[in-house]
Amino acid sequence: MNKKMTQAERLDFLVEAFKADSEQYKTIETPADMDGKRRLLRSLMNIRIPKKLDDSVLALQDEYLRERIRENGIVDLGDISVIRDRMSIWQGDITRLAVDAIVNAANSQMLGCFVPMHTCIDNCIHTFAGVQLRAECARQMKELRDKYGADYEQPTAVPMLTDAYNLPAKKIVHIVGPIVARRLTPALEKDLSDCYTNTLDLCAKNDLKSVAFCCISTGVFCFPNKRAAEIAVETVEKWLKEHKGAVDRVIFNVFKDEDKAYYEEYLY
Repeated sequence: MNKKMTQAERLDFLVEAFKADSEQYKTIETPADMDGKRRLLRSLMNIRIPKKLDDSVLALQDEYLRERIRENGIVDLGDISVIRDRMSIWQGDITRLAVDAIVNAANSQMLGCFVPMHTCIDNCIHTFAGVQLRAECARQMKELRDKYGADYEQPTAVPMLTDAYNLPAKKIVHIVGPIVARRLTPALEKDLSDCYTNTLDLCAKNDLKSVAFCCISTGVFCFPNKRAAEIAVETVEKWLKEHKGAVDRVIFNVFKDEDKAYYEEYLY
């Protein structure tokens, strides 16, 4: 029956299902327009704590998200040109990339962004992967807390690997970048470099041949964008030279024109 539903019907069903799943927002008014419904569904997904969801709702969520991603346009590795030394730049939404792994700029709780409709990459990736992603992150964090204690938080530059669920990528690497609270220091620069090195090590270990990096630690983590791009390119270039054949392609995924210009400066 679900296969015969239109995308609009899936959206209507999911909005009501996620409302019913929420104690706080069971009675919230559903907007009449498509965009308003999409925003409400995304918001309800964003605030949802990791817990079991009815299998039929989960299946419909998957159908809806995969169709949304198809509508947005899936970008294959072959669509992205190599600039030099197996490195590329691609500007756009990282959730569209059909690569072996995409990199998520996570926080130390590793559960995604709970702020409704927030524009951070963590929120976007969790939204379009589906609620299964937060559930898997929660399972992994529970295992780590069972091992290291209830106050455990994911350290800076220590990557976590998960499935990508409804995204066209195969896997997601979640990593906590350094936070620049006052001034940039050599220790923070090393932490950022370690984010790239450790992610590439993890990809090589798991036979992930193509990886797309977001601009780790820029934005709300306040790492200067130009220096972040310089560190990213230098670190990746060094790693690729030292690990011949381990990873076939590294894509620097940018969203802002500013970041694109910085990566072009260091790659061309």
